[in-house]
Parts: sequence; structure tokens; C-alpha cells
Amino acid sequence: MHIPSVGWSPDTGALRILDQRYLPAREVIRDLVALPDIIDAIRTLAVRGAPAIGVAAAIGLAVALAADSEGRGSTARALLPEYASRLVEARPTAVNLAWAVHRLLRLAAETGDEQLLETLRVEAEVIRQEDVQMCAAIGRHGLPLVPDGARILTHCNAGALATAGTGTALAPIYAAHAAGRLVTVYANETRPLRQGARLTAWELSRAGIHVTVLPDGAAASLLAQRQVDVVIVGADRITANGDVANKVGTYGVALAARAHAVPFYVAAPWSTIDPATATGPDIVIEHRSRDELGELPPGVPAWNPAFDVTPRHLVTGYLTDRGLITPPFV
Repeated sequence: MHIPSVGWSPDTGALRILDQRYLPAREVIRDLVALPDIIDAIRTLAVRGAPAIGVAAAIGLAVALAADSEGRGSTARALLPEYASRLVEARPTAVNLAWAVHRLLRLAAETGDEQLLETLRVEAEVIRQEDVQMCAAIGRHGLPLVPDGARILTHCNAGALATAGTGTALAPIYAAHAAGRLVTVYANETRPLRQGARLTAWELSRAGIHVTVLPDGAAASLLAQRQVDVVIVGADRITANGDVANKVGTYGVALAARAHAVPFYVAAPWSTIDPATATGPDIVIEHRSRDELGELPPGVPAWNPAFDVTPRHLVTGYLTDRGLITPPFV
């Protein structure tokens, strides 16, 4: 099963995304070249998920520089710092975006003007391929967590739509399905933008995997009724001590899982671990518009954080492309 969530256009001249704002009603493919369009796609969640926006930033930086420099390496180098900074600022919480951009910046510093644009393109493709391989590795390492008949609760979307491959939290589920195991997934609706109901349910049902959507507020009751064997969620940033930033609502799920003795695993690539950020309180949490909450009475403010932080003591284990690991991370 392949979902073209993020990659290259057929002529490799543009960033190609599956615009997730239209799912599940329509599958809209967009090719983006201009930097403002790429930044807007990231900010408005047309492309989303920490690994996916890292890939999008790498490819987007390469194609925008090539277009705006008209193929001149010296011009591209002059534009590079501004373009990189604007991309990193698009969404501050997910570490993979900055990680991918800084990886290209480091390589650019070692490359001459004549080779600059091609070098950036090649490295962006390497990042995309690594993401595909990362997902497959997480699936392999996580397969023992999903025995036949497993009932899994997840939050938000950490599947193929959030990566260039089969996902992070959903990768073991896809691996178990491919191995012929019967799997039942409970997908939290994930308010306010309903990524679980719109995206996770769409891609799992598309793959023939049984999925049930529930309101976020019902997750604790489901856990209390012993209907869940394991919780697996993704991550947008993991700090050096193991605190986890993920879609808002994850913390509540972790608390409920601990209260009812259900294992709670975080699945993410090694690149999502940020050793430069010591603990959860050091993470910059993105806040989004009140408009996302629907119609509110005039003059009533909204508190709409995109993410929350789950402390390390609530995490059973960290499932990465390097296997199951524990903090502190080196």
C-alpha cells in the first residue's frame, strides 16, 4: 500500500503532496515550487506529520532555490539562509523540519556553487528514501507489540499520511496486517482538526484494517473497560530525557493508560529525538487559531495548543528505527 503523501513531481521540478485538508472526501494532489506555497502547505497542515514535513522541507527547499535562482549556484547560495529560516519558522514544535533543513545547510557549507543545487536535490532525495526505510524498520521492530488479535489505541495520525513510507505508530500495525494477523485499531477522533477520524481511519480502512473511531473524551472509558491491549502514538519531538511532544490530547491518553495498566509506546524515527532540548518544558509549543475550534461566541478567547507534552515516566518504551530504546538518549 502506497500513499503519495509527500515526494517529487514526475519531472522532479516540484514538491508533490497529497493535500490532507480535503481528505477523506477528495484526494487532491498538488505540485508546489514557490517557497510561500510550500510554507503555507506546512502551516495549514496540507502536509503534516513530523517526518513528512521534514521531507517536504528538504524537497521544498531544493526546488524553490532551483526555481528562484534560475539554476545559478551563487544566487541559490545567497538565497539559502533566508529560505531555510522561513521554512524552520513554519512550524516550531516538530523537530524533523528543522533537522532536515539544517542537514541541507551543513552540506551546502561544504559544497561549491557549481554543485550546490544538484547536491541539495540529491540530499533531499536521500532524506526521503531514509524516511521510507525508517518506517519499514519501525514496523519490523514493533511487530512483537502487535500479536494476532491485538487491540490498539492510537491518537492523531502517525501513519503513511504523516511520512514518506508506512508511518511510525501505524507501521507495526501495517506489518502485522501484512503478516496475516488480525488487528483492531481504535482511532481517537483528535479534535479540533479530527486527524484520527479523517486521516487515520481513511488510510487504515483503505488498507483493509478494521478501525473504529471514538471521541477523544471516550478513550479513558475504553481503556477502563479493558478493550485496549496497547497504546501506540507518534511524536513530533522527544527531548533528551524522554519527554514527548505530540498532538494535543496525547498526555490525557497516557495518563489513562497508566491508570489502567495498559502499555503506552511512542513510535518515532531517531531524528525526532532532540538531544539539544533537555526536557518537555523546554519545548516551544505551537498555538493555533481560535477559528479551528468552530463557531464561538463573539469576544470569547480560545486556548488552542497544537501539542502537549507527555512526561517520560508515562512512556513504556520508545519504538524507533533503531529498535526499542530507553532514555537518556545519546
